Amino acid sequence: MVTRSQTKGIQTVFGPVPSRRLGQSLGIDPIPLKTCNWNCVYCQLGRTGHLVNERREWVPETLILEQVEAALDRHKPGEIDWVTFVGSGEPTLHSGLGRLIRSVKEMTSIPVAIITNGALLYRSEVRKELAAADAVLPSLDAGSEDLYRLINRPHTQLTFERQMEGLIAFRKMYGARLWLEIMLLEGVNDTEAALKDLAGAVSRIRPDAVHLDVPSRPPAESWVRPASEEGLMRAEAILGDAAQIVHPVEGSFDLGGYDNVIDAVVGIITRHPMRSDQLERSLARWTPGQVREALAQLEADGRAQVIERYGVRFWSTVGARYVERERGPAYGKKSLEAMQPEEPSNEDRSNR
Repeated sequence: MVTRSQTKGIQTVFGPVPSRRLGQSLGIDPIPLKTCNWNCVYCQLGRTGHLVNERREWVPETLILEQVEAALDRHKPGEIDWVTFVGSGEPTLHSGLGRLIRSVKEMTSIPVAIITNGALLYRSEVRKELAAADAVLPSLDAGSEDLYRLINRPHTQLTFERQMEGLIAFRKMYGARLWLEIMLLEGVNDTEAALKDLAGAVSRIRPDAVHLDVPSRPPAESWVRPASEEGLMRAEAILGDAAQIVHPVEGSFDLGGYDNVIDAVVGIITRHPMRSDQLERSLARWTPGQVREALAQLEADGRAQVIERYGVRFWSTVGARYVERERGPAYGKKSLEAMQPEEPSNEDRSNR
């Protein structure tokens, strides 16, 4: 946990930022960078160094709520479409998430969304907490245990069966908007067989919508490729009427909470790795030359790094870990075993 005395400089609220599904979204990040129970091959923030499946107050609730209130006060009606809990890790790992959702809803009439991997929905207390939100957007990237382990590389306490158990149970109790997100990877989960497995899983969950997405920022593993147009069309056909392709969106990032270009750049690339030209457009308060100078200084200071994916250079925080490997894993028992995450710590074992 980050104590109150350690909170200087911590920014848990960002934006509003343009969202593919939520318009102009004011983001709330209640989790330190890469505090997660998954280690997804496509994660734009790189590999998870140490998988965590323990819920705790990682950042003080009072700090988060103070920053939310200040951000809401800075914006006029209509400038924010959604208030969204979306972590640079997994938001449901914050033990106070339920209280945070209820407190934000008391502050504003703007709808509240939760973007989550859904891995903890098998726990009844997590389902009850998320039920207070106006929309919940969990992930489902696989319709089988093998692909679940291959793509999401979960903590050893987590299984595909638990993922499905939690999503199905949550749907039964949750009457608001449940929107599943499927991240489609070429040759991995966009094949006919994989999509038929996914369709079977989706039919059991009965979400209100299925959002089909592809990686548009640098994935953790260099072998990851976004599904092609053919793969997306195949997914739409197999997954049915509820499925819709979510296209990348570009727009302005509200950076009113930052006083200097260095902090503004760090604030963006910590959660959204971006190209230089995107950063220059987003940081229009400063000249392109000032943005480039800030990037050079951050790289020299060891606070930013350049990652190349798909022939494009992205700026990311230096804390994100990306792996360079030309070829993806071959399918089979040996490769799946090799991709399993490290064993949980003794502290994690005690929380089973």
